[in-house]
Amino acid sequence: MGSLLVKGGRIIDPSRGIDIVGDLLAVDGKVARIVEGGLGGAPQADIVIHAAGKITCPGFVDLHCHLREPGFEDKETIATGTRAAARGGFTAVCCMANTQPPIDSVAVVEYVNRKARAEGAVRV
Repeated sequence: MGSLLVKGGRIIDPSRGIDIVGDLLAVDGKVARIVEGGLGGAPQADIVIHAAGKITCPGFVDLHCHLREPGFEDKETIATGTRAAARGGFTAVCCMANTQPPIDSVAVVEYVNRKARAEGAVRV
């Protein structure tokens, strides 16, 4: 996966009591270091994001999402709904059962899971 350095952003993580301006280094998809004020020196990472004036935080979870697939794909699909969620900072969504047929059987749950794995931009 490599490394990602988010430089100079406001880092907020309520679960760890963090609200600072600094740098966040992720290695192989996991947070390796958070340094208030910054790591200093030239950026050393595969990808560097300059985040001054931006917020860096854990992804959000939408607990009330209307993906509408199966049955109402003219309104929303798993692909379009999860792409919109990802653009808004969400890393997971919990979809409502207001589909046709409703998500109330093993077969429909398996269908949604398959579609989400194939087309979803975030966890469903």
